[in-house]
Amino acid sequence: MSALPPYASTAQISWYYGFRVICALIFFFLIFPIIVIMPLSFNAEDFFTFTPKMLALDPAGYSLKHYQDFFTNPDWQQALWNSVRIAPVATLLATSFGTLAAIGLSQSHVPFKSAIMAILISPMIVPLIISAAGMYFFYSRIGLQGTYWGVVLAHAALGTPFVIITVTATLVGFDRSLTRAAASMGADPVRTFFKVQMPLILPGVISGALFAFITSFDEVVVVLFLGSASQKTLPWQMFTGLREQISPTILAVATILVVISVVLLTVLELLRRRSERLRGLAPS
Repeated sequence: MSALPPYASTAQISWYYGFRVICALIFFFLIFPIIVIMPLSFNAEDFFTFTPKMLALDPAGYSLKHYQDFFTNPDWQQALWNSVRIAPVATLLATSFGTLAAIGLSQSHVPFKSAIMAILISPMIVPLIISAAGMYFFYSRIGLQGTYWGVVLAHAALGTPFVIITVTATLVGFDRSLTRAAASMGADPVRTFFKVQMPLILPGVISGALFAFITSFDEVVVVLFLGSASQKTLPWQMFTGLREQISPTILAVATILVVISVVLLTVLELLRRRSERLRGLAPS
């Protein structure tokens, strides 16, 4: 944003700088609880607070023992393995279903598009505890409660709305004449989708997939309802650590998850910019 013009009034100058101060305070309020856990994860003591040695920047006050516990403790490793087993499969299903749904709803001849869209994105709107309770009663009747595929399908249902929204946003600027040209050249719908449509909407598909992955990897409420002891995921193990044993290893795990989230969000931003360039909304 350019600097204030020389003819700006006192009120305009006050708002110009005051608005930035307010934004900085809000940003600090939101980000400080996340940042503070990072140095605490290197605490040499089994505390959730800064020790005098840490405040004095004494190297003896810092240690990697909580990270070592995470990578050597069988309970944490089993929880990590469960998350790694569940999240990618749920992401694949959510991405497939969400992409197909978005493409179908983008067609002009589909009736009741608004109602269908509202139903498909309802998992984002309905409180998670209600969705989890409903899934518990439904899955228990069909024999999926407490199974691996029950948790995977539940996480896929939670991640699908994110894929639908991102792919639908990408399809807004899609040139339909490209698919008609491919069809006129003899390409069948499947070939047209993979050769023409998919390369152009790929940034939106990948963005939705990343959101679906984060949703599955961080989800704890549904897995508490549907999972068994053998499906204990990383967030479930963190919840147990806070409720039962107050393990400082949680701080190390939280730091790792924050770093992963930052990396994924950076990828999302790069994909968003690439999508805008492909759609001609931003300069190359």
